[in-house]
Amino acid sequence: MTVCYRHPDRATALRCTRCERPICGECMRGAAVGQHCVDCAHAEGGGAVRRTNSLVRAVTNTPVATYALIALSVLAFVGQLSSHQFESELVLWPPAVAEGQTYRLLTSAFLHYGAMHLLLNMWALYVVGPALEGSLGRARYLALYLLSALGGSVTVYLLAPLTSATAGASGAIFGLFGAALIIGRRLNVDVGWIGALIVINLVFTFTVPRISWQGHVGGLITGLVIACAYAYPPTANRPRIQAAAGLALLALFVALIWWRTAELVS
Repeated sequence: MTVCYRHPDRATALRCTRCERPICGECMRGAAVGQHCVDCAHAEGGGAVRRTNSLVRAVTNTPVATYALIALSVLAFVGQLSSHQFESELVLWPPAVAEGQTYRLLTSAFLHYGAMHLLLNMWALYVVGPALEGSLGRARYLALYLLSALGGSVTVYLLAPLTSATAGASGAIFGLFGAALIIGRRLNVDVGWIGALIVINLVFTFTVPRISWQGHVGGLITGLVIACAYAYPPTANRPRIQAAAGLALLALFVALIWWRTAELVS
């Protein structure tokens, strides 16, 4: 990642929409279009720039969204240990989704089959998530995570056997891997290790029994698409293009869910 021009120790993918210098979350100032650095905000506002205190800066730099996603998965696992019914009502089981329980497409991304399954996924999220959250901002990062999870679940719904009951954050994690690859390449960062990590995990996906390759591949493709929308649009229209890409992908998922449900019901 590039680094903030005022804080060289902070990696970021954000840039001032006026001068194009890289900025971190602390140095970002909201503007009518995009975001400005402190200097450009001074120039436009006559020096009236709101300062944040150390507590606000600490909260801004903490990967709150990543920690919240980890906490939700851990709490869900505790619920699974406490009640088998809790698990059976939330995992991705295609016949139940076809009957109208579409919430399973997202809730299944927070459930895991066993402590090792949970540990591996949460470790991957802890390693990759904070850097992406800091670079993209919490809103875009959460959109990336949830859309990748949904993309993996929709692929499972379309292609997996009807008897399968799928759970796990792997689709969302693969989406984060794909996003890290695209954003790193856009910033001219060495992403060979990310590419190798994706290849190794795909090899495990297709060689180890009882792994949902549909969820992994669907999440990966979704993450790649969303990251392209985040990284490559022109600066002036970037927020609108990013929002439009997310809504278009969500509309595609809804259409695919409707089509698959109609097919199963008929």
